[in-house]
Amino acid sequence: MYSVTPIGKSNCVTTLRFYGAERCVANKAMETSKGELIIIGGAEDKEGHKEILRAFVDKAGGMHARLVVMTVATAKPIEIGSLYVDVFTTIGVKDVRMFDVSSREAADRQSAVAAIEDATGVFFTGGEQIRITTLLGGTKIDAALHTRHEQGLVLGGTSAGASMMSSTMIVEGNNKTNPRVGVVEMAPGMEFIEGVVIDQHFAQRGRLGRLLVAVAQYPHHLGLGIDEDTAVIVKDAQFTVMGKGAVSVVDAGALWFSNVGSLQEGDALALHGVKLHVLPAGDRFDLRNRQPIPASTVRSEQS
Repeated sequence: MYSVTPIGKSNCVTTLRFYGAERCVANKAMETSKGELIIIGGAEDKEGHKEILRAFVDKAGGMHARLVVMTVATAKPIEIGSLYVDVFTTIGVKDVRMFDVSSREAADRQSAVAAIEDATGVFFTGGEQIRITTLLGGTKIDAALHTRHEQGLVLGGTSAGASMMSSTMIVEGNNKTNPRVGVVEMAPGMEFIEGVVIDQHFAQRGRLGRLLVAVAQYPHHLGLGIDEDTAVIVKDAQFTVMGKGAVSVVDAGALWFSNVGSLQEGDALALHGVKLHVLPAGDRFDLRNRQPIPASTVRSEQS
């Protein structure tokens, strides 16, 4: 079970203001560990064993989890929200509620904040990631999500709900293209994870080109390309891969030549010195040291 500390109680030693909303900075001696992130590349299994969604439930408290399904990204909130409520109920969770936010005014209501404060897991569906940031960014829900995440709230997101997790996100871009200027549009994300740019439906939609363009613009960020029915589980400064596909990590930290600053719209990029890691299920990645850890090493550390 999770203990819930409302915003403004003694666990917040100070607050930061972010686009008009206060965010709690917790007392490290008093707080629980930050909640894990389950970031899914879209099209996760909802009819078979549901491995990834079961992992989200387990992290959020198992059968005793209190889940909120956030449908803010989609234009079909009832249809999509009901689907996930049914899936989580089938897994065995008894307390699942659907919550849609259609305006910034709604995102500032106390009932919305209370739903987040009471939850042990919040799951963001797919749709359009820009809807999430424009409707939630800087609101009381935004502040509550960050405060509760610092206290142990588990956050999950699929497709658009995955892309918005980072501080800088891909809004849209061309599929199946070589790296060219202008093929990707970037914007601020919801800042649940720093230092990465996340793309989803990665192998299935041929998105390596646009992810390379993204990291060429932000070479201090790692590019994470997550395949469908595949997820990364982020804990502290590492993530572990699960699911049927792979996660491609694009690292431009050692980039020694790029022509990105001298090109016109549509011109091809030159990128020299970029690293590419491909991680299947069981592999781990150290975000702080920018190093992959093979599954065999992970298993030996756990034995």
